[in-house]
Amino acid sequence: MNACVVVPAYNEEKRIGEVLAELVKLEIPIVVVDDGSSDETAQVAGRFNVIVARHMVNLGQGAALRTGTELAMKLGFETIMHFDADGQHDVEIIRPMLDALAKNEHDVIFASRFLGEKLVMPTYKKVILIAAKIFGRVFLQIKFTDPQSGLRAFTAAAYHSLRWRANDFRHCTEILINVARSDLRWRELPTIVRYDSYSTAKAKRPQMRMAWKMLMEALFR
Repeated sequence: MNACVVVPAYNEEKRIGEVLAELVKLEIPIVVVDDGSSDETAQVAGRFNVIVARHMVNLGQGAALRTGTELAMKLGFETIMHFDADGQHDVEIIRPMLDALAKNEHDVIFASRFLGEKLVMPTYKKVILIAAKIFGRVFLQIKFTDPQSGLRAFTAAAYHSLRWRANDFRHCTEILINVARSDLRWRELPTIVRYDSYSTAKAKRPQMRMAWKMLMEALFR
């Protein structure tokens, strides 16, 4: 497939090298968006055969993904995959997700942590995801099994319907809302997420803020 993997990265010099070392083995073009990092993220990424785009200031993961997605489309890629830079995502799920899109039966494929094997994750993460699932079902009327999945693949044609405005972590929910309200054909595939001290410590604070914002928006909508 004419596919591209978009990797948003912010201060990931300690982990992005390991992630890209695995991704390049798939021989799929990669676009890394350095979201205004203050460390050597861009320099580490530049050691690999990937395209590196940079934000001069930190705008947020949603903004980085938008930049990477639109760059991939300008370069002519027909399928875009979103993949995190912190090492949580399983590289092995990429081929099955792209293969599912290649059948032309779906426009968007989401990876779900709640399908397949029993999920083991930090307690705070479970609380946030349970709250997000309730929020999605009650307030937004969306029924995805993983309300905060950042691992997704979609066709370039589908982007016009799922395009998100949120610059921060809320883009995950916005994408699901846009898909649910559109005619896009979507599917979820099971994946395994690896949690360690590095990834959980890095994600905890912004996700807690995101959960609070979602709650406030729901209460005062």
